[in-house]
Parts: sequence; C-alpha cells; structure tokens
Amino acid sequence: MSTVYEVADRAGVSTATVSRVIHGSALVRPDTRDRVLAVIEEMGYVPDGSAQGLSRRRKDIIGLAGLERGVTEVGIEKTSPLFMDELVHAVEAVLRGTDCSLLLTFGPAGEQFQRRVRSLSGKVDGLLIAEEVMPPAQLRALARRIPVVSIAGRPDERGLDVVAVDNTAGMRALAAHLIGCHGYRRLGFVPGPADSPDARDRLAAFRQAAVEHPGCVLDPVLDGDFSEASGAAAARRMLAARPLPDAVACANDQMAIGVLLALQHAGVSVPGDVAVTGFDDIYASRVVTPALTTVGQPLRELGHRAAQRLRSRIEDRDLAPRTEILPTQCQIRASCGCPPSAVP
Repeated sequence: MSTVYEVADRAGVSTATVSRVIHGSALVRPDTRDRVLAVIEEMGYVPDGSAQGLSRRRKDIIGLAGLERGVTEVGIEKTSPLFMDELVHAVEAVLRGTDCSLLLTFGPAGEQFQRRVRSLSGKVDGLLIAEEVMPPAQLRALARRIPVVSIAGRPDERGLDVVAVDNTAGMRALAAHLIGCHGYRRLGFVPGPADSPDARDRLAAFRQAAVEHPGCVLDPVLDGDFSEASGAAAARRMLAARPLPDAVACANDQMAIGVLLALQHAGVSVPGDVAVTGFDDIYASRVVTPALTTVGQPLRELGHRAAQRLRSRIEDRDLAPRTEILPTQCQIRASCGCPPSAVP
C-alpha cells in the first residue's frame, strides 16, 4: 500500500501539502492540488486514518452534497417539491428511527464548492453525492477515504457506488412516442448543464432516436441549466430564431415548464403549435396547463436506495462498488398533443 511519503515524493510536495489536499484546505494552489490528486488516484493511496475508520468512534452523521442550478428561483421552484427535495425526504426517511442525522450542503459547481465537500467529508461517516460535484478522479479519491454513494452519477463508473435511473430507455421511449404516435419530425431539445451525467445521457439517447428515424431533424439544441428560468430563456431563443420545431423535449421538468410558459406568454399554443415534454415527473408537471408529458423517474426510491447503500458501506468498507439502475416510465399527458380524454 502506498504511503503519504511516496505520494509527496511523486508529486514533488511536502507531506503537509498532501494532508492539506486530502482535507480540502484552501491554502493549496489549484495546480498543486490537481497534481497531488492525480498522484493519489494513480497510486491508489488511502490515508491510514481513513483506512482504519471502522475502529474509530462513529460520528452518526451522513452528508448529502448537491449542486445548485440556476441563479434565482422562479415560479414552481418557489412552491413545489423538486428533484433535490424528493431526495432529501427519501434519505431522511431511511435515517428516521436511527441515531444517524443528515447534514446537507448545496452550492454552485466549481472549486470553492468542491473544497466545501472535501471539508465536509471529515465531519461525517459517509457522503451522498448528488449529480457530479467534482471530477470523477477526485470523487474516486474521496471514496477511498470515506464511504461515498453517487446519486445520478455516471452509470459506467466502476470505482464507487452509483444509484441512477435508466435515462436512455426513458428518453428513447419518449422520442418514439413523439415521432411514432404524433409524427413530429422537426425536434428541439434543451439538455441541461454539460457537467450533469443525466443531461448528457438524455441528450445522447434523444439524438440517437432521432437519427434512427429518417426525416427527423434535431434542431435546435439549446443551452439550459435545469432551472425553470433557463427553460424560459431557451424558449425565447427559439422564438427569435424561428421557424419553431414541432416538439421540444427537455432534460427535466423545470426547464420544460419554463419553455411551456414562455411559449404561451408569446402567444404560441402548446401543444397546438409546439409540443413540450420533460423528464422527472415532479408534482408541478401534473398541475400546469396543459399537464406535462414527461419521463417519470422514481425520485424517492433513488434517494432511498442510495441511503441504504451508504449505510451498508459504512458498516462494511470492503463491499465491492456497485451500480444500480432504476427503471423510468413515460407519463403521457396533454402537452405532447394527446387529447386529455385519451390520457389515463
């Protein structure tokens, strides 16, 4: 097993610098931190204190870290439970009746929030990481120090536990409905942030489905960050660039609701002029007008399974990493063009 001295020697730094990097200190220059983390990843170094974690007194706290998306909350984001709210409730339900408490931290993507997460790792028995708050190599290095479970992480990750949903099957089923049942050929897409595994997988699946149907064109593909405001901004860009597509699929419901409301505000009929769909099946998707066709993912089950897996890993650090993929299901409503009377 590698030692801290070997890591320091390979990285050309002091052992104190290695320790600061491990504990998320802001005193280390970014280029030095990245070099040390690369060496830790290459050598498979695990700090002695963390390797002996089961012999230490438990803190009876687990952490949940997630990314903040968007600048300000608008509309349904102020009044309705969303993706992260559902996860938190599910994790708390698993911990209810135990001696373990939940510690939350949320922040924007970037080094400052990554430092906060690394600092949090010294205060908890294990961490739930929602989406991808740090690069994969750094996340794997963190998972060698303390138990980590990634929620909605990369499904091809082999270095740590991942609980995710079947984005590909869900998005392909939705595309088949739009193309096969409605005959839409000019398709738009709002994928969400590039650092989100969910956003990348959903766009890739929808794009592939379009390619497989002759005559389908995927244009435009517009930027979004999973917030309702970014969906509204995407709709305004679509309106300025006309002609409008037949249908716009969005990588989550918040953006889809933003698109839907902005189009309606501009006098565009949904679904008469443009169909709009989402992904998640949050509560708000069922109460907007028209009700949103979307891909439902089991949000509570996602958090429940992740919390259970983390508790198991805290008890047994030698468990082999596992990826668990939960099923998705299309929820057909009126926003895609199906008549309300035909919607179950």
